[in-house]
Amino acid sequence: MTRNLASWDRIGRLILGALLVLGALTGTIGVWGWVGLVLLATAGMNFCPLYRIFGFKTCTDC
Repeated sequence: MTRNLASWDRIGRLILGALLVLGALTGTIGVWGWVGLVLLATAGMNFCPLYRIFGFKTCTDC
């Protein structure tokens, strides 16, 4: 897996993913909050499979 996320993209995914999971844990937003796990996983791997499928990269040095 080749890196395809810029640092700002990773930080955004980490923040949004954590907020979604937190909302799911507290019951604020329901089951859809668990989608945040996907954002956390892609941020942790520094790779987004959908970006690869569509040929999109946010990093400039990869």
